[in-house]
Amino acid sequence: MQQTVPVDLGNCDREPIHQLGAIQPFGFLLCLSPDWIIRRATANLPDYLGISAEDALGSPAIDFFGAEAIHLLRNRMTLLRGADAVERVFGVQIRGGRRFDFAMHVSGGDIVIEGEPSAETPVSDTASTIRAMIGRLDATNGLSAFYREGARQVRALTGFDRVMVYRFDADGAGTVVAEAVGGGLGSFLDLRYPASDIPKQARALYLRTPFRIIADVAAEPVPVVPSLDERGQPVDLSLSVLRSVSPIHIEYLVNMGVGASLSISIIVEGRLWGLFACHHYGPRRPGFERRSIAELFGQMFAFKLEARERQMLSAYESAARAASDRLLAAIAGDNQLLDNPDFIAEMLGTAIPCDGIAIWLNGHVAQSGQTPPADFIPVIAKRLNAMTPGHIFATDHLSALLPQADAWADRAAGMLALPISRSPRDYVLLFREERIRSVNWGGDPHKPASWGPNGARLSPRKSFEAWREEVRGRAEPFTDAELRVAEMLRVSLIEVVLRLSDDAQEERRRATERQELLIAELNHRVRNILSLIRGLVRQSRDPQADTATYVRMLEGRIEALARAHDQITQDNWSPAPLRRLIETEAAAYLGGRASRLKLEGEPTLLSPQAFSTMALVLHELMTNSAKYGALSDSGTVAVGWHRSDLDELVIEWREHGGPPVNAPTRQGFGTTIIQRSIPYDLGGRAEIRYQLAGLEADLIIPARHISGGDAASAPAALPLGDPRDSSAIHDQAVIDGVALLVEDSLIIAMDAEDILNALGATNVVTANGTAQALAEIERETIAVAVLDFNLGDETSLVVAEALAARGVPFIFATGYGEQLSLPEALAETPVLQKPYTAANLRRLLGSILGA
Repeated sequence: MQQTVPVDLGNCDREPIHQLGAIQPFGFLLCLSPDWIIRRATANLPDYLGISAEDALGSPAIDFFGAEAIHLLRNRMTLLRGADAVERVFGVQIRGGRRFDFAMHVSGGDIVIEGEPSAETPVSDTASTIRAMIGRLDATNGLSAFYREGARQVRALTGFDRVMVYRFDADGAGTVVAEAVGGGLGSFLDLRYPASDIPKQARALYLRTPFRIIADVAAEPVPVVPSLDERGQPVDLSLSVLRSVSPIHIEYLVNMGVGASLSISIIVEGRLWGLFACHHYGPRRPGFERRSIAELFGQMFAFKLEARERQMLSAYESAARAASDRLLAAIAGDNQLLDNPDFIAEMLGTAIPCDGIAIWLNGHVAQSGQTPPADFIPVIAKRLNAMTPGHIFATDHLSALLPQADAWADRAAGMLALPISRSPRDYVLLFREERIRSVNWGGDPHKPASWGPNGARLSPRKSFEAWREEVRGRAEPFTDAELRVAEMLRVSLIEVVLRLSDDAQEERRRATERQELLIAELNHRVRNILSLIRGLVRQSRDPQADTATYVRMLEGRIEALARAHDQITQDNWSPAPLRRLIETEAAAYLGGRASRLKLEGEPTLLSPQAFSTMALVLHELMTNSAKYGALSDSGTVAVGWHRSDLDELVIEWREHGGPPVNAPTRQGFGTTIIQRSIPYDLGGRAEIRYQLAGLEADLIIPARHISGGDAASAPAALPLGDPRDSSAIHDQAVIDGVALLVEDSLIIAMDAEDILNALGATNVVTANGTAQALAEIERETIAVAVLDFNLGDETSLVVAEALAARGVPFIFATGYGEQLSLPEALAETPVLQKPYTAANLRRLLGSILGA
């Protein structure tokens, strides 16, 4: 009996069909050692050689075959080339006078010989037979006729009731594209069968053994003796002609009513294109020689098919290349055409048919035809950015990539994306609308779990009646030929884009001149900033305050300026919203208690100068309120603003519900900032009233610093840090181990080193360049790292990659703000903006360390 194979619900794709340990009974099998001693034999050996398998073991094969037959077989063995080669010999007479057809191959270290009785009437002229069959193929017009003629030829040669040309799809499912069938039998033409009907390990074997016959579905398999060798291994029958059939496949064929089957692989360019699938409704075994002719015809059919497909592809690619050349020539002459989707769609339509096109270029969208909404194109581009750069991407089911695309499947179900730049990522996107179609399956393709003859598992389908399924949400797939043309277009478009960049040389020269002017302006502003910082340092000194208090006050004031600077530069040094300034400054104190701040006023924009001045004033008001006023208790702060009759901006600060207010006995620097900054810097007025119920302040800014605007539309700026008591970090350590600090400025490095030590670092190793940093990584076990992004003439990216490879958490520190552009692999790395404080450094490190 055949060896029992345990099966379960995954059996269809995991069954060891090459190690069933048995053969079909229409022949015998011997496993020979390299010196031709019988090591294994099938149990039906007495039917063919007149000796039991057990008695044959250990005997020389020459005792049963005779010297002349062995000599012939040995000579044929020398013709084997390649790991999967099988050699055939027909009509060999062995000792006793019987004639056999033999197949020989090597499995492991054994020589496997399979024999079956020779046909009584051998094929008279094999070459003429093949030549006539190929001639009929060549006479066909079109692929459909070619497939149909191939099926007719195989049926005439083998005599099977039904011969189908079965083509595999990319997902492993298959479709009957042609058939030749006897009278009175139904048609399987155009029926589709799921991938599970021919499991992946069976498809792999079809590549190794292009010919397979099951002569009698009801025949009892013959076991190999012994089933396991001295190492406990079964014989590998992958290349066996007589290999028995898996019980699952037998059940499948029985369910179809098939009594015998034969398959011939159609292999094109090294891949399994499809099969000649032959069914007979009773036992049938064409002679070995005739089967070999059918196998040879299958190979010739595949060669002819490959030639026809190549010819069609060549004609298509020539036409597509001509269209591509016209497109590129036009764009090279007028780079504005790259922004014209109607022109691109018209030119590409002959090369790659599509229903719509979208161009994502430098953050802008241009569309033509059937496409998703414009606001969805950036979503697609962002998803494509996460893929391997420099490669086209195609799908016939866009909603599988982006589920929200299902809403527009009727007009854009499929997509082909051509990246046409490196950074930023720009794309030409071709869309195909939904193609609702009915698929005729050969039975319901959904296999139910059931109790089969082999136990609880996924049983083969019992129904093969035509079953229709309506497919929605998918487009016509992009073919391999279209993808090759798309890749050619991608490369050509990139060349054009690069060529156009040469035309920008003159613009770059003019930009250099503008840059020199900007540098001069920047030098002027930096000097002013340094003077301002020096004044803050000197004026913030308080003889009655300790050093820690002085540092906190100075940090808070500098950070308020940094926040204002970030918001101004975020708007390209143009007027910025007053509301955003107040909300950003308040966020550090209010956290989730935003209801304690009441804002009321029309959208108003402040000039950069007024914005910086108000940042310091509002910081001092917030700080005082958090220490002594309404925000120190359960009170609220109301800030309102309006235009006066003189078009001045009047800002009213009102505190309520806090502790009783008393006028200070001495005037500190913070109060000086509130009272004198606006009059001195802006020519306005400021008044503070210490009312018992709460502090009141009126701030008047002249009209020349004010403009109207939509503050709500401006992007919100994130606060740089929490200026409240940063000294508390000593009780809130987040680092456990050695910290690496990469910073090219000594002063900043010293300050950061102190902060990292206060955050719990057992040691802080510093490096001012990548070489030193990499050496420290090799020398020390780093727990966390802070990397200054710009290190003069280099960046810390190589250090970041080394840390990422070791799984060490790290953050970047930079003065670039929102303009910092990180590589895709590091895009999610937290970024700390300079200048940073102990508080915001602790918060960011805590987030990556889980503290």
